[in-house]
Amino acid sequence: MITRPPSAGVPDAPGSYQFLDAAGRVIYVGKALSLRKRLASYFQEPGRLAGRTRQMVEAAASVEWIEVRNEVEALVLEANLIKAHKPRFNVRMMDDKTYPYVAVTLGDAWPRVAVVREAKRKGVRYFGPYVNVGAIRQTVAELTRSMPIRTCSDAKLGRHEKLGRPCLLYHIERCSGPCVGAVTKEAYEGYVREMTSFLEGDSRSVVGRLTTSMHDAARDLDFERAARLRDRLAAVDAVLESQQMVSDRPEDFDVIAEDGDDLETAVQVFSVRRGMVVGRRAFVLDKPEDLTPAELVGRILESVYDEPVLGVPRLILVPGEPDSVGVYESWLAAKRGGPVRVSVPKRGAKRSLQETVRHNATQALARHAMMRASDHNSRARALAELQEILCMPEAPLRIECYDMSHLQGQDYVGSMVVLEDGIAKRSDYRRFRIRSVPGNDDYAAMAEVLERRLRRFLEDRGGDPGRNADPGRSADRGRSAGPEEGGAAAKSSGRPVRRPFAYPPQLIIVDGGKGQLAVAERVVQELGLAGRVSLASLAKRLEEVYVPGRSEPIIVARPSEALYLLQRARDESHRFAIRYHRAVRARRVPSGPLEGIRGLGPKRRERLVRQLGSARAVAEASLEDLREISWLPEDVAERIWDRLHA
Repeated sequence: MITRPPSAGVPDAPGSYQFLDAAGRVIYVGKALSLRKRLASYFQEPGRLAGRTRQMVEAAASVEWIEVRNEVEALVLEANLIKAHKPRFNVRMMDDKTYPYVAVTLGDAWPRVAVVREAKRKGVRYFGPYVNVGAIRQTVAELTRSMPIRTCSDAKLGRHEKLGRPCLLYHIERCSGPCVGAVTKEAYEGYVREMTSFLEGDSRSVVGRLTTSMHDAARDLDFERAARLRDRLAAVDAVLESQQMVSDRPEDFDVIAEDGDDLETAVQVFSVRRGMVVGRRAFVLDKPEDLTPAELVGRILESVYDEPVLGVPRLILVPGEPDSVGVYESWLAAKRGGPVRVSVPKRGAKRSLQETVRHNATQALARHAMMRASDHNSRARALAELQEILCMPEAPLRIECYDMSHLQGQDYVGSMVVLEDGIAKRSDYRRFRIRSVPGNDDYAAMAEVLERRLRRFLEDRGGDPGRNADPGRSADRGRSAGPEEGGAAAKSSGRPVRRPFAYPPQLIIVDGGKGQLAVAERVVQELGLAGRVSLASLAKRLEEVYVPGRSEPIIVARPSEALYLLQRARDESHRFAIRYHRAVRARRVPSGPLEGIRGLGPKRRERLVRQLGSARAVAEASLEDLREISWLPEDVAERIWDRLHA
């Protein structure tokens, strides 16, 4: 167990600190404006520390620190130490090594353009990364028709120089033939400049030069050259049609957005140069440490601009302002060699673009979770780990997770989601309207939902819910199900009915802490199912899992597939409960002022409120503010204004 260092021995100055384990490995690196105050915050009552922080402190055996002159130097030192030691309790960037870049080898005698998956060589200019490798290969192929620089390897270039004849790419006009001296050094360097300018986003100047040269050749009656320039211009136009123009002005900026949960955050970065998106970076941050939203933005900035391939632009748009924004601006300015502003867009086209980037992050997070869920080996490991963590006799092949949703005690609903073999089984999901709870009482609502579900299980299995029943008895196959399970359809078809409630859960998870777990224990005991159904509850932080007979929570180790499985079950039950609660509430609450506006359907209405922040913000927005929203038609904006200000 780590011993607190004497306060007098810790400097009250900026610096970086490192927690080490018993083997001397660095397990966490942090920075602080005051090392003395920051380190003191770790040595308090363990129960007052956040889950991940407590786990880190318990694993540490010693702490060291390095004093620096200011907070910017502390930030740089922290980044270097994290890169060197890769501490397991620091935020880690994943999924960033597979995306392709476009590389132009400016250090070669005859530079080449290629699609690569690394960005580390000196003398090479990189553009990207890009998400769709097929699309970027097609783009490079089109660009070499207009700017015919070589795409072959150095070995192939040397071989054709010795042979004295060019390859096929020269004959189909995809290369200018530097291997056989078919192009002068000056002309080739011009092609390279055009290629780099275009990839930087300066398409206007490239198109302008090609257009002027084509007209000059036609005026000089050099129609063969004019035709070649026309074809080059057509190739550039084909690429431009696939690029996204996001600004009317030729400005440079980056847009960052994220979406995540307690364990991971998907990050998307769109790089805009000369008003067009020229690069897109996507990665997932693993979050072993507890972070506030402002701290998370800071960690994202550190990850993105530690080694910026496209450089640091003058403006960086972020989802929220980081802690000590001035420190980050100074750090970025030193990398750029000029001033940098970190800003949160409030309205207009940039706010709309950030919403698009955030939507991409949401989709990326969903794909990442789906890949984990679809991996059979990961699911098998998760179930085996759960069996070991919860001391179950066998792996829980059927897991049910429950959650409640309400608004100040109104429209109380509950949800039950089912995982079988680690995969969501949506056909067995169930929703509950709370009947017997008059006010705000999550314990009573949870008890009602569990009792209704388990009583139905006993009834469907032929047990008596009033006595200790044997859940292993076979179901009465001749008995028809009620309407909730589709009994009417079964009677008409004559086919056996699958009654989902007749299948016993091997593990019941309730969202909450000790209180919710005690409620589940009481219900299970009253129905005679004690010892037959395993129980667990998840506190607000997913590392804390409570089980019956144990006062202290179980801290699930990282990395753990079991942790991701628990998270997925909790999030799914929460989503399912909230969606049902909103549907119930929508039927009760009268329509708002945005209802019934022609051209403003439910999806647009929800997007409008989300973009501006609230329904009140929509009502306070000016007509110009509404017109500036890029995806909202102008006539719809006017109708919204007229409705709200009638």
